[in-house]
Amino acid sequence: MAAPMRFGVTIPNNWGIADPRQVLAMGPLAESLGYDSVWVMDHLLNSGYIRERLDDKPYYHPLATLSYLAATTKRVTLGTSVLVLPYHNPVELAKYGASLDQMSGGRVILGVGAGAMTEEFEALGVPFRQRGALTTECMAIMKELWTSPDPHYRSPRWNLAGFKFAPKPLQQPSIPLWVGGASPGALRRAATMGDGWHPTGMPPDEFRAAREEVRRLATAAGREPDALTMSMRVEVEVAGRPSSPRAAGRARLAGDDTDQMIAGIHAYRRAGVEHLVLALNSGDMARITALMVDIAQKVIPECREVPAS
Repeated sequence: MAAPMRFGVTIPNNWGIADPRQVLAMGPLAESLGYDSVWVMDHLLNSGYIRERLDDKPYYHPLATLSYLAATTKRVTLGTSVLVLPYHNPVELAKYGASLDQMSGGRVILGVGAGAMTEEFEALGVPFRQRGALTTECMAIMKELWTSPDPHYRSPRWNLAGFKFAPKPLQQPSIPLWVGGASPGALRRAATMGDGWHPTGMPPDEFRAAREEVRRLATAAGREPDALTMSMRVEVEVAGRPSSPRAAGRARLAGDDTDQMIAGIHAYRRAGVEHLVLALNSGDMARITALMVDIAQKVIPECREVPAS
């Protein structure tokens, strides 16, 4: 029998909400409603389409948000969807991730990706054309620090050796790294280095085809494809429309039609999605709170198990 589908929901750290207490309250609410996981986004600067949406309004740091939620929740998994790895120092990120995993009781999943916003790369002085290589190297360094009793890693950028690294993550062998994106490089990275695959806004048929490619690449690399978690983040329309012109080209679920949402989720389940993250993309706290409650009460109970054929 297939395992029950798992459901996550986004926490609006990225929607310019002035009072962080409103953002943070969504974590305990999601847990009380029975969601399996809560997820936050990652950008360092309000540039490009982020500036168009927020201007100078706050975009809270993903790991700071999850650190607070680790103390105010007990059960939900704490995830990033996704950390843009080329923006971050991998040693510091490995330290933060391992510390948070210990403090949360082993509840961390790090969704990771290469990023795509050219304006932010340019402002940070990170070479955009090297983002794939930087992402791969960051993943390799973090896994080495988390798993090796005597870590070492040498490359043109790094010469790590001769030290101990602690704490190690509570989860063994390491914190799961779910690779975001659907480019050929992202699929290969998920298959060869990731613990899961976590794209955004793909229609079910496209997800199914790309999932099979990830599994094929994993098998070719000598890895067990069934060990990879197949996840996806999909936007739930708030007020009957996509959250932005950028989101309009992505597949999404109808937030104002329960039956359509249930049918859409069943289609993702048949396509091989095991852990579905529902993105409630809006700064309208009243609306997304009501939607979170409705989904938990009316949709998820109909979608956890495989529907009868």
